[in-house]
Amino acid sequence: MPSSSTAPRITHVSWGRLEVENGTAQTFKDAKLYPGGARTWDWNETGTSHTPGIQPADVEELLEHGASVVVLSRGMNKRLQVKPATLDRLDEAGVEAHVLPTKEAVERYNELQAAGEPVGGLFHSTC
Repeated sequence: MPSSSTAPRITHVSWGRLEVENGTAQTFKDAKLYPGGARTWDWNETGTSHTPGIQPADVEELLEHGASVVVLSRGMNKRLQVKPATLDRLDEAGVEAHVLPTKEAVERYNELQAAGEPVGGLFHSTC
């Protein structure tokens, strides 16, 4: 069910650390952010790995929470790939996707969040 809540703001990113403000401060290594919340992005839930990359199942939760734009981070050194089927899934849902290295992904996400967009994101804070 879509949430009308604002997505959390990212307050800091560095190697292995992503800090988020959502009423309270939270710290993650890898994070899923969406309208109304944030949680650890556990790659084991969907079998995600650097290759073949972010799976369609990884973005489903973002869509369920009402994200109409999604930012996918590829890691600090762009080692994390994105499966073409993931981008196809977002396109089918009518969701705009941004695929960027982590620091640029954080900047884009925060711009969208500050503009009040129902933004979601997957963030990988290492390689």
